[in-house]
Amino acid sequence: MDTIFLRDLRITTIVGIWEWERRMPQVVSIDLDMAADIPKAAATDAIEDTLDYKAVTRRVREFVEASRFNLIETMAHRVAAIITDEFGVPWVRVSVHKPLAIRGSRDVGITVERGTRPA
Repeated sequence: MDTIFLRDLRITTIVGIWEWERRMPQVVSIDLDMAADIPKAAATDAIEDTLDYKAVTRRVREFVEASRFNLIETMAHRVAAIITDEFGVPWVRVSVHKPLAIRGSRDVGITVERGTRPA
C-alpha cells in the first residue's frame, strides 16, 4: 500500500484553552499521510481509482474552520475519524501544528495514527 500525503494545510480556526485563544482565530497547520491503492490508479489514470485528496482537503478545511476545540488533540482525532470513516482510508496519520503557541518555540503539535497500515 502506498501513501498520499498533504503537508502544511493552513486553516484559521478557534482552538485553545485560554480566554484570549477563544476570542482570536489562529492558524493551525495540518499534515496528512493516507494509505491509498496507487497501482490501480496508476494503471487506469482515473481519479475514481484513487483517493481524491482535493475532496479530503475541502472536507478537512470546512470541518476545522467550523470547529471550536479546546485541544488540538481532539481536532487531530476528529480529523482522522473523518478521513477513515468518510473516505474509506484504512490508515491515516494526522499531525496538527499550532505554531508559536509556546513562547520561545516555533511549533508545537500532536500526531495521531488511526487504522492499520496495510502491507
